[in-house]
Amino acid sequence: MTASPERPDTRVTVIVPTFNEAPNIAELVRRVGVATRGLRAELLFVDDSTDDTADVVREVARTAELPVRVLHRDEPVGGLGGAVLEGVRASTAPHFLVMDGDLQHPPELIPTLLARAQEPDVDVVVASRYVGDGSSAGLSGVVRQAVSSTSTAVTRAMFPVRLRDCSDPMTGFFAVRRGAVDLEALRPRGFKILLEILARHPMRVVEVPFVFGARYAGESKANLAQGIHFMWQLAGLRFGRMSRFAIIGGMGAVANIAIVALLTGLGAPWLLAAVVAAEATIVGNFLMMERFVFRDLRHEGKGVWARFGQSFTFNNVETLLRLPIMALLVESMHVAAVLATAITLLVAFVVRFTFHSRIVYRPRESSRRERLVEQEAAQAGPPPEPSTESV
Repeated sequence: MTASPERPDTRVTVIVPTFNEAPNIAELVRRVGVATRGLRAELLFVDDSTDDTADVVREVARTAELPVRVLHRDEPVGGLGGAVLEGVRASTAPHFLVMDGDLQHPPELIPTLLARAQEPDVDVVVASRYVGDGSSAGLSGVVRQAVSSTSTAVTRAMFPVRLRDCSDPMTGFFAVRRGAVDLEALRPRGFKILLEILARHPMRVVEVPFVFGARYAGESKANLAQGIHFMWQLAGLRFGRMSRFAIIGGMGAVANIAIVALLTGLGAPWLLAAVVAAEATIVGNFLMMERFVFRDLRHEGKGVWARFGQSFTFNNVETLLRLPIMALLVESMHVAAVLATAITLLVAFVVRFTFHSRIVYRPRESSRRERLVEQEAAQAGPPPEPSTESV
């Protein structure tokens, strides 16, 4: 593990974690050099490659416009997140900026991120695909885009307060004030290091839109193993709220069965018993969630009756939709009834948790974010007058 010394006047370290990105290095260094002219920046590659990426970095560094260092790790502890943490530790610059090595993060946005990061009362600047003109168009295929947006929604549901000012906690393109991060508090175990930082620190977040571009060269590293690592990371960061939600759901299922058994035992028709049990369970689950799951969020957003109305309506609609889907799995796709039930209940659990966290108990935007939005709107000026010219 070697790296050249850092220049003493460096103001920002651009950290690029790499794994077999040799074909992208020269173009990335060129574009970062052009983008950071006059910014006193350095480019630090933290390399876990099994190819010649580190050697290519050293060769390209000889003619680069900015100082370029490479730190090769023989043991890639912590994955991509661990690589970023090693890069931060290898720098003493007051700001660090993280980006991917495949040019899907446009280097031309670096000056904007750094300018915002140096504003008062800003800890982290996030390049977001989900604000303004941002886009995730560079993701290959509809499935990857759907997986990305769904993962983002679930993640924000699990951290409704810490992520309320961040629309894209899954991005790998962001700038951070070094003094705002306690490196010893970080426990990177995957590739979503921004989520790790935001979940473990109260951060003042600003966002700028960006378009996630197409890969310059090479192949995507996204795979099933990374997805499993992400779920493990998410569970490790926030298991408490979701586990309480699951426990209450399980208690509701037991109560539902007990009510049906009691009413049918007293001679009530099974359909009436099922409806009464479902509605009683929905109300009971809401009261339990208010007390044990979302207690800290009850005063962050809408009133109790609005919360109850949204929760009650959603759970009834979800129940009506889930039963036909289960029937489709069993009758048309020949899935075993027990497996079909398990699949639909698991999906329903994730959907219910996400809806309640993101909609029912959604916190108000922080006063800081509201102020920033107002300032940006004022700086943008009034909208242009509609044109009266004929076409």
